[in-house]
Amino acid sequence: MKISGVEIRPGNILEYEGGIWKAVKIQHTQPGKGGAYMQVEMKNLIDGRKNNVRFRSAETVERVRLDTTDFQFLFRDGDMLTFMDKQTYDQITLDAGILGDAAAFLQDGMDVVMELYDERPISVQLPDTIEALIVEADAVVKGQTASSSYKPAMLENGVRVMVPPHIGAGTRIVVDVYEQTYVKRAD
Repeated sequence: MKISGVEIRPGNILEYEGGIWKAVKIQHTQPGKGGAYMQVEMKNLIDGRKNNVRFRSAETVERVRLDTTDFQFLFRDGDMLTFMDKQTYDQITLDAGILGDAAAFLQDGMDVVMELYDERPISVQLPDTIEALIVEADAVVKGQTASSSYKPAMLENGVRVMVPPHIGAGTRIVVDVYEQTYVKRAD
């Protein structure tokens, strides 16, 4: 399906210069002189290269529809991750690099959506948010205002996030997997 260059959104999968690319970040720009354009940071889903491309509104690009299949994360063995197809029970092992920073948030038994292109897995989508336990939190600095001050905290998976001052070690919180940010205290 062809779309205009200014219709590209983060997460779109595009066919560009013979490769399959995922739009990571976009910035719409309307300069004072000349036409508007969309600055798109893209990541190649096959080899991991990154590229910044400028698309004008008159340009079109092919948007690719990927097959999606429900998988369950089973276990991690070094840098390799093993998943199981929830319909056929077939297992597949992928390099952790396919997930990037989100790999730290994988939990045993977690349901994920694998995106396939020509029967080949190219992307794994985790839930947008997960619950995690804070194992270490810095002390609050006296005199800081509560409205704007966040403090660093370490999660059980080793990821550091900024949390409000009232959150301490031993608290379960909800974390945005892709932004790696605090969302709220877990119920």
